[in-house]
Amino acid sequence: MKIALRDKYNSEIKAAMQERHEYKNVMAIPRLEKIVLNMGLGDEVREDSKVLEQATKQLTAIALQRPVVTKAKKSVSNFKLREGMPIGLKVTLRGDRMWIFLEKLVNVALPRVRDFRGINGNSFDGRGNFSLGIREQLIFPELSYDQIDRTRGMDVVIVTSSSTDEEARSLLELLGMPFRK
Repeated sequence: MKIALRDKYNSEIKAAMQERHEYKNVMAIPRLEKIVLNMGLGDEVREDSKVLEQATKQLTAIALQRPVVTKAKKSVSNFKLREGMPIGLKVTLRGDRMWIFLEKLVNVALPRVRDFRGINGNSFDGRGNFSLGIREQLIFPELSYDQIDRTRGMDVVIVTSSSTDEEARSLLELLGMPFRK
């Protein structure tokens, strides 16, 4: 299967990263390890049982992989939350699906965000991983406006093998991530 972004990474970006950061060994060049999508559903699941099915269909269409239902680890009486209740969905993408999703996110979905001026570059965790919050799932072309019962946001975590935020940022910039200046 030919994936343009992965091919670009192997042919151009690795060499650019090695030149920019002066790696002695090819194995030291940072690479993408996985992308995790997380959609919290909160109170919606408790009130309507079909919300979980709808959100599962939407996240499956976006990620091309069936999500796992995340459940509450503890009971919290103030939130009327019991241990074991479903509270969200998550998908971990690796390999081809990871590259396909990243290409779709950078080239198609992010430009569809209203008043888009770039991504905040301060969302690195100190270990070379990047987190991005998306407010509506409608920016993905797989979902049509008619299918959506309610707009939901999601978190996208891009995990890299780099040890510093600086290296991860330069990797993501070379992959086409539109950071704000």
